[in-house]
Amino acid sequence: MAKLYYQGHGSFRLTASDGRVVYVDPYAGEGYDAPADYILVTHQHGDHNQVQLCAKKPGCRVISNAEALKDGAHQTIELDDITVEAVEAGNKNHSPKECVGYIITIDGKKVYAAGDTSKTAPMDAFASKGLNWALLPMDGVYNMGLEEAAECARIIKAKHNIPIHMKPGALFDRAIAEAWAAPDKVIVEPGREIDL
Repeated sequence: MAKLYYQGHGSFRLTASDGRVVYVDPYAGEGYDAPADYILVTHQHGDHNQVQLCAKKPGCRVISNAEALKDGAHQTIELDDITVEAVEAGNKNHSPKECVGYIITIDGKKVYAAGDTSKTAPMDAFASKGLNWALLPMDGVYNMGLEEAAECARIIKAKHNIPIHMKPGALFDRAIAEAWAAPDKVIVEPGREIDL
């Protein structure tokens, strides 16, 4: 069974049942010691792209927003039996031409890594994708706030919704996480690993 380890802020790690490791938006917290097979970067802001933090296996592949969004087209990248589908991300602080989210299929589970975003038009079609997990930002400064993030969760209809990127400069904020009125919310504190 795949696992998700939350470092804090917008950073997390996925581990497949066969031991392959995928980091998403490395920047915050601890837990970069498991050598990476793949590192995914949603955009080039400094709080999402610190790939040097991650231990890496020989041949580790880094997939950036530039590779995931080529000539204005969102790419789907097959990494053996891990699939990475780039999707639109953006808001007034993040250009959709330079930012992506990812839908990662690992051990049959679909995990939506929203990156830095507010509500996007393609989210209307996400319910049909059968997402298992959605990690949504909600700081209300650089991204959407609590209300809009809860609206996105209701539109996306993932089985479980994890609050991330809650407060600028903070790994995590329990009060904000508790206040988020999303359906099927799962609060994961930094340093905690959960089964997917």
